[in-house]
Amino acid sequence: MSGRTLLTFERVSKVFSARRGVFSALTRAPAPDTRAVDGVSLTIARGETFGLVGESGCGKSTLARIAAGLITPTEGAVRFTGARGRAPRVQMIFQDPFSSLNPRWRVGRIIAEPIRVHRLRAPSAVGARVAELLAQVGLPAGDAEKFPQEFSGGQCQRISIARALAGEPDFLILDEPTSALDVSVQAQILTLLLDLQARLGLTCLFITHNLAVARALAGRTAVMYLGEIVELNDTETLFSHARHPYTRLLIDAAPDLDAQDRTLHPIPGDIAGAAPGGCRFHPRCPRAQARCRIEAPALEADVRCHFPIEP
Repeated sequence: MSGRTLLTFERVSKVFSARRGVFSALTRAPAPDTRAVDGVSLTIARGETFGLVGESGCGKSTLARIAAGLITPTEGAVRFTGARGRAPRVQMIFQDPFSSLNPRWRVGRIIAEPIRVHRLRAPSAVGARVAELLAQVGLPAGDAEKFPQEFSGGQCQRISIARALAGEPDFLILDEPTSALDVSVQAQILTLLLDLQARLGLTCLFITHNLAVARALAGRTAVMYLGEIVELNDTETLFSHARHPYTRLLIDAAPDLDAQDRTLHPIPGDIAGAAPGGCRFHPRCPRAQARCRIEAPALEADVRCHFPIEP
C-alpha cells in the first residue's frame, strides 16, 4: 500500500424516496424514505484492497454505486485525488457474471469496448490488447470469438474481470464477485484476484457478506450495519480482536470447514427495514443495555458501540 489517499468518502448519505402506495395515497400519509447509507466517512489508499462487509440490505452496494458514479449521494461527497489531471477511471465487477455481459456481443468486443471508449490503444493494437487481457485472466486468445453463453459462470466472471482491467482503472469496485459461483470456482476467482492485485498494484473496494473472503483479499475492512460503519480496522486485527458485537457474530456465523465442530451460529433476528432508535443493532445484540435503546453511539476508536468487546 502506497499510503497516498486515492478515494475519500466525506459523510456520504443516500436516501431513497419510496413510491406512494394505494393506502398512503388514500390516507395522504407520507411515503417512508429509506436511508440506505448514513454519514459514511472513509479513505482508501492507492494500491490498497479495502473490504466492506455486512449482511444483505446494510447499504454496501449502494455505497459502491455512489463510488462508481452510478448514483448521486443525497448528502456528502466522494473525492478522488491523484488521477493525473483527468477524470478518474472507475470500473466495477458485478455479482452476476451472466447478466453483466451483453449476450449479443462476442467476448472480444466486450473487452475491447473500454479500450476504444477511453482511447487507450491505437485501433490496430486493440486486438493484441484483448488477447493479453484474456491471458491475464487465464483464458485463451481464441475465446475472443465466442459469445458469453458459451462459458461457465466462473469463465464469465474472468471475462468481466478482463473487461474491467481493459479500462486501466484507477479504482476497481468488486461487488460480491464470487457469491453467485460454486465454492470451488470461488476459490479460483479469489486466487486470480489476489494475483492480479499483487502484479498490477490495483486499488480495490471489495464488497462481500463473507468475512472469510474479505480476510483473503483485504488489508483493511469496514463492517457496515443499516447504513453505518460500525467497526473499521486492519483485517487480521478485526478477525482476532473484533470489538463490535455485530462483527463478532458475523465471524461466528461463517462456517469453518477446518473445525471439528461445524455447527452454524446464525445471527439472531433479521436486519430491520428501518433504523430503530438508539443503537441500530440493539434489537439483535446480546450485549444491549438500556442506554443502547435510547442513545446512538458515535464511531470512536474505530468502533461504534457503547459497550465494545474488550481485547
